[in-house]
Order: sequence, then C-alpha cells, then structure tokens
Amino acid sequence: MADPVSSIPNLGPASEAAFARAGIHSADEIRALGADEAYRRLLLSGAAPHFIGYYVLVMGLQGRPWNDCQGDEKKALRQRFDAIKASMAGTKEKGRSDLEAALSYFGVVERRG
Repeated sequence: MADPVSSIPNLGPASEAAFARAGIHSADEIRALGADEAYRRLLLSGAAPHFIGYYVLVMGLQGRPWNDCQGDEKKALRQRFDAIKASMAGTKEKGRSDLEAALSYFGVVERRG
C-alpha cells in the first residue's frame, strides 16, 4: 500500500483532501511529480494559491520543519511560487479548474457569476 499524502512532514488531513481533489492520492505520487508540479496540479484543481502552502510542501518533501525556510532560500522559493502562479493565469474560470470551466462552457455544470 502506498504511503498517504499525510506521511509527508508538515502535511495533514486537509492537504491530503486537497491533493485528492487534484487526483494525487499518495506521497509517492507527490515525490515523483516534485513540489512544483504537484502544487501546479493543486491550483488546477481549484485550490487558491498560497505561498506558505507551497513552501510547506517543499520543506516537507525535504523532511524539514515548515518554518525552516528563511532568507535567500525563501526568496528563491517565492520566485518559483510566483512563476507557478503566473503560469496558471487564464487557466481558470472564476476559481474553477480547467475541466470545470469546460463543463460550464458546455452547460454540463452550473455557470458561476
């Protein structure tokens, strides 16, 4: 059996549920994807971007406490986070994933706003 997402340090049940909504169901999947791609998939699934959530994931994958990120390392992670967030521009319809936006377009799910 695969290790649960919550077996990664700093990640708990809420993270596990968020990753499940993104189609990621194990710690091994996150490790294989890497922090940046796993976080990108979270955003695609409709999660709101949050810098602390991103660096908590990075620190956890390194086996470090969430608050161990400081100084130049934190600045570099902020640049990576901003790049991930910028790459997502235009991929969502008012907080919806690409799939939800497409289904909304075709009238399969209720349109928002």
